[in-house]
Amino acid sequence: MTLITRRNALQLGLAGGLAMAMAPRAFAQLNVTVEGANFRPLPIAIPNFASSDPAFGAEIANIVRANLQRSGLFLPLDPAALPVQVGDVNATPDFNTWLTVNVDAVVMGAVERGGTVSGSMRVWDVRGGTNVTGKSYNTDPNSARRVAHQMSDAIYESLTGGGGYFDTRVIYVAESGPKANRVRRLAIMDQDGANAQYLTDGSSMALTPRFSPNGDMVTYMNFAEGNPQVYLLQLSSGRQQRLANVGAMTFAPRFSPDGGTVAFSVEQAGATNIYAVGTGGGQPMQLTSGAAIDTGPSYSPDGSRIAFESDRGGSPQIYMMGSGGGNPQRISFGQGSYSTPVWSPKGDLIAFTRQGGGQFSIGVMNPDGSGERLLYSGFHAEGPTWAPNGRVIMFFQDPGGNDGPRLMSIDIWGRNLLTIPTESYASDPAWSALRT
Repeated sequence: MTLITRRNALQLGLAGGLAMAMAPRAFAQLNVTVEGANFRPLPIAIPNFASSDPAFGAEIANIVRANLQRSGLFLPLDPAALPVQVGDVNATPDFNTWLTVNVDAVVMGAVERGGTVSGSMRVWDVRGGTNVTGKSYNTDPNSARRVAHQMSDAIYESLTGGGGYFDTRVIYVAESGPKANRVRRLAIMDQDGANAQYLTDGSSMALTPRFSPNGDMVTYMNFAEGNPQVYLLQLSSGRQQRLANVGAMTFAPRFSPDGGTVAFSVEQAGATNIYAVGTGGGQPMQLTSGAAIDTGPSYSPDGSRIAFESDRGGSPQIYMMGSGGGNPQRISFGQGSYSTPVWSPKGDLIAFTRQGGGQFSIGVMNPDGSGERLLYSGFHAEGPTWAPNGRVIMFFQDPGGNDGPRLMSIDIWGRNLLTIPTESYASDPAWSALRT
């Protein structure tokens, strides 16, 4: 089988996931099982990158290998077992040599660190004997890992046909201290758990952080005033402010796709409804009405619709309405209650939390509610967030007892369940878009 055939299979696997997601439930479940059992990750060789500092070249190559392996779509070979220990990005590989270790692709790279970090890499089709892609990168010396993530994205994109998600960040709630008195503050890290930083000091509880589309603004719930209020935090300056002065409590915020509006819930006079307001302030616009609890709004990628959670039918379920409000339609009809709906960046799926039968589940459905599939079930799993390529979901899971929550990820086929390393207990993740 040639690499082109394997690449096509990999690309069809990604496309097949979309087809499965849109299929009827019984058919989709069967295909997820069959596809998951038969899927074979692409064997790929990544020698250490050439560098005047060999340890640095090995470090960057290791990050690339780790990224690709965590995706579940690639199988990087042990670098110690490769016939070439250090790559030569300027030379055509000896394909016959690489055929002896039975790989389909080989990546050659070079990196240097000085006033800037520069890198270049090429991906080669071993069986076809052709160059698949080649790129060069430059970044500041404090962001050396970004070069590795950018290279990983280029490799992923060239061999799968789908977008990458490695040069991204995750904002989450870092939890510490005894279970009865946890300190909850905002933290941010690279998608692989590296470069963790705290954004709030823990003097007041912070929950449900959500990125703006450009990645520089965060909206979240701040308890500094006692009751929760929606705040905006600018990452580049550290400046933060309360978003709107309405109702006794405001919570569950999320940005619109253009970043100019935040939809959120307002508790007022015993009712909870969804409002929207511009990030520059102004008078909030009420989008739902009535005595029910309406919360968890999430915009569609084109900004035309909002999925949200409501108990207006007697139990929490997912509803859909236009972004201007009015005429909500229920779309969840499975057993149990539904919460935390989140649109995929591709617009093809909505992720959710489902609770029933004594356990929590993370699942996906089509925007009309059809094709529901549960990807993970366990004790207290909730809060899905999408990678920017719309094919991986991160969530948090609390095992109970004296332990605290942890971040986990899984792909939309229900494969490749991973625990994301964090310095502390962690909950409420939100994935950024690709950095520019």
